[in-house]
Amino acid sequence: MAENKISIDLNKLKTYPLSKRRCKVRKEDFAKPPLKAASFSDFYNSLPGILAGSDLKAAVDAVVSARRKKKPVIFMMGAHVIKCGLNPVIIELIKKDVITAIALNGAGAIHDLEVALIGRTSEDVGTSLEDGSFGMARETALYINGALAEAVENDIGAGQAIGQVIADQKLPFKDQSILYNCVKAGVPSTVHITVGADIVHQHPSCDGAKLGEASLRDFRKFIEVVAGLGDGGVVMNIGSAVVLPEVFLKALNVARNLGYKVNDFTACNFDMIHQYRPRENVVSRPIRSGGKGFNIVGHHEIMIPLLAQAIMEKI
Repeated sequence: MAENKISIDLNKLKTYPLSKRRCKVRKEDFAKPPLKAASFSDFYNSLPGILAGSDLKAAVDAVVSARRKKKPVIFMMGAHVIKCGLNPVIIELIKKDVITAIALNGAGAIHDLEVALIGRTSEDVGTSLEDGSFGMARETALYINGALAEAVENDIGAGQAIGQVIADQKLPFKDQSILYNCVKAGVPSTVHITVGADIVHQHPSCDGAKLGEASLRDFRKFIEVVAGLGDGGVVMNIGSAVVLPEVFLKALNVARNLGYKVNDFTACNFDMIHQYRPRENVVSRPIRSGGKGFNIVGHHEIMIPLLAQAIMEKI
């Protein structure tokens, strides 16, 4: 049997000096070692300027730049943000004129109302589902569905109406409510409701026509907010996997269709896992004609306070 000879001659390879190669990682970008009793600024500046460390810093800088230019900073949030106990963080950013608009899904508004009413929220779904008691809290449905009826009567949207009901009824923990603080600060708040997805839709007090009209009003208000994002605004999607990314995409499309130049803004997504719609409908597709997008993965209860503190240090 003939011997197989190797004809490749590696001595003929073309090489180059390592010093001439472009490198994606530099020692200048490394994290700095931890220091005992360091300030927050010391800690923040010690983060590596690589991957998510770099993205987080860019997101913070974008928010600071947007507010200095009087451009919008929109926070779109799923209900889990509230269930993680982050209302005080979001409210402080509203009070400090960092957040200029809030968008919630229906569940977010429900948890926010319950916090204002009893200082607690989030039931044990697995247990209550077994006997059919899931979502059957009487007061939650009466307040939310009543607010939607008042929204239609007063020609306002769902977000403003729920915040106004919390204020008018002087709910005991109203100061912990995002929607109440939006009303108090004059910050636009919108609630984008998916019919059948929320516990209050199970109750006889739910009126589909009023629910739809109040939420549609908020969608149109949201279009106006999104229309101002161009040339330096920021939109953040935090913990909404489907509803708010879809709502944002349609609002952006309408704004552009009407002639608004909604380009060159920053889009950020913060979530615990990678999700298709936030990546495509918030971070990727909207900025193809100009802008920046960042997708940062981490638990809300850690990442959002970190984001907020970094903004407050620089604003």
